[in-house]
Amino acid sequence: MFANKVVIVTGGSSGIGAATVELFAKEGASVAIVGRNETRLQEVAKKCEKYGATTLVIKADVSNEEQTKTVVQKTVDKFGKLDVLVNNAGILRFATLEQSDTLKYYDEVMNTNLRSVVQITNLAIPHLKETKGNIINVSSVASTSYKVAGLSAYSISKAGMDHFTRCAAVELAPFGVRVNCVNPGPVVTEIIANANIPSDLEGKDAGQMTALGRYSDAEEVADIILYLASEKAKSITGVCSVIDNGYLMK
Repeated sequence: MFANKVVIVTGGSSGIGAATVELFAKEGASVAIVGRNETRLQEVAKKCEKYGATTLVIKADVSNEEQTKTVVQKTVDKFGKLDVLVNNAGILRFATLEQSDTLKYYDEVMNTNLRSVVQITNLAIPHLKETKGNIINVSSVASTSYKVAGLSAYSISKAGMDHFTRCAAVELAPFGVRVNCVNPGPVVTEIIANANIPSDLEGKDAGQMTALGRYSDAEEVADIILYLASEKAKSITGVCSVIDNGYLMK
């Protein structure tokens, strides 16, 4: 499905990003894998080898503007073009609005979850216009729902991502470049590990907050990302696709 296509996946070293990288590789794409943990990046690249895929490991912290500057250029230098950009990198930080250091966490989350997306999209646009490629942003149901106090920065960043998706879709449609968003509910990933969530909240089973009483696997979200990136979705742009096991209904 993606033979001869070139894909960038940020946050590609674990969770949804790693599952997405592997699925694109399985479908024949060449993939640039972006993340902060080089050991994990290499592990994901190794998994792609069994599909005969060519990968490019790029160690970069997307919240660092200078490091992010290099991602698109390194990919194009290696593969000659860019067809799909998956903005998946994201962090979760717990901070209530009354905390004295809440702005520190707000800035950290915004720089990673939203500002980096604007930057890397800006850099990718000239190349995506050439290939009439597309962008998939990985958001969250937290963009329209707020059930756990202390995660406002994350929710606000994802609300911003949803609207950025719509804005970018309008601007890039005349060039044949589609922009869409995926909004997962609770997913089995490691995002909570470094979120400094209080111990009394860590034990809560987010899966029970869904109508179906389950988490999604990262691979389920990756399936939606690949569909939106494919020609099967050629009429879809500016859309936020929810995959949440009924989280928003409950």
